[in-house]
Amino acid sequence: MRLFFVPLIAAALVVVPGPPASAAQIRVTSLTALQSALDKANPGDTIALADGSYSAGSTLSIKRSGTGSAPVTIAAEHSGQATITGSKTFAFASGVSNVVLRGFKFRGGASLTVPAGASNNRLTRNDFQLTTDGNWVTVSGDDTVVDRNVFQNRTTQGVFLQILGPSGAMAKRVHVHHNYFYNHQFAGANGGESIRLGLSNHQSYPANALIENNLFEKADGDSEAISVKSSDNVVRYNTIRDSKGYIVLRHGNRSTVEGNVLFGSGIRFHGNDHKIVGNYVANSGDRAIVFGSGNEADSGPTSKLHDRPDRPDRVTVAYNTVLGSKSVIDGDGGDFKPKDCVVADNIVKGTSGTLVTLPSGSTVKYEGNITFGGTAGVPSRAVDPKLVKDAAGLYRLAAGSPAIDAGVGSYSYAAKDFDLQARSGTFDVGADEYFASGTTRVPLTKADVGPTAP
Repeated sequence: MRLFFVPLIAAALVVVPGPPASAAQIRVTSLTALQSALDKANPGDTIALADGSYSAGSTLSIKRSGTGSAPVTIAAEHSGQATITGSKTFAFASGVSNVVLRGFKFRGGASLTVPAGASNNRLTRNDFQLTTDGNWVTVSGDDTVVDRNVFQNRTTQGVFLQILGPSGAMAKRVHVHHNYFYNHQFAGANGGESIRLGLSNHQSYPANALIENNLFEKADGDSEAISVKSSDNVVRYNTIRDSKGYIVLRHGNRSTVEGNVLFGSGIRFHGNDHKIVGNYVANSGDRAIVFGSGNEADSGPTSKLHDRPDRPDRVTVAYNTVLGSKSVIDGDGGDFKPKDCVVADNIVKGTSGTLVTLPSGSTVKYEGNITFGGTAGVPSRAVDPKLVKDAAGLYRLAAGSPAIDAGVGSYSYAAKDFDLQARSGTFDVGADEYFASGTTRVPLTKADVGPTAP
């Protein structure tokens, strides 16, 4: 008898591993017990600190790593109900990875640092209101996630959140999202940013950071709410209101500022090859979007003028809705003027004076812009865009607007409007693509961000 073997071909299975069978849920009621649990933590463990206030007189050292599928979680037993005071706080060791720090109130005098070499860690649903000067949270580790925290209430110099990196580099792929930055009232001239992404001597180093869906209110500690001093970053879908701080590309190249909603704030930039696209900027005063001039054509980490930014080269400002009074799109002084830049398909609406006032000597291509409410100052189509205010306070296109299907040029990176809807056909001028019906985005509110956000 002959035997015939029929091969069996099994369907490919994707197995998503859960926590290890040995993962533990550990409840502690003192900082001594917390440190003991930290010293023994294994992948998948959750260490929960009971509700209460705890004064840290010595460092709470985090030395044990989790894995991508089974992080070590260090948490308040109930979010917002375990408070850390005192002169010390948690400290991540270099090399620690896949650790989640969640749900604490920080009210002490020690800043928190994720050092270079500590990767894939997460700070989530914490409340930072420290008593110390300086920078409250510094992230230098790659692939760190900072989400759903609140940073609030300070009058001293220093930033809420600083992103740096090892010597000669930036932390890579840091993701900052759904945080609430509130009430920085430092009264000095400089040094009170909400987020600082790099330093002047880091400007040429790529960071590939993503800063998105954060809310800033009363960001008054500096003229820069988000200060970017590194390269290759994305700042998108944030809301800034009631703040003197702008989104500022202070140093560095090739960053994108996209789809932000700004009330009483604005965007300013230096450096090369940026894209400023799809933003809604409503500033009741002047200078909603500002081209910086520079003391150098191009600067770098070794520049002797690194505290003085360089001019914008090859920057594109396209498909934004920009509302103000006069000098709505403006330029700074400086020896080196914007060069080979583009201003295209924007709605620029003011109330008086000259609306676009870049300095003499700038080389800028203008196309497809609609201006209204003052003297254009540059080649444009001077016509009422017929904007209508919606329930969220945003001025949008209405049926019959001359901005509909009026875009020119080829700007594929503007393929979504500020509602994150795909544009179709010939794009509409401005940040809003007109649809007779459909989902519209609203500015972020406190319910959307911070420790209690979805």
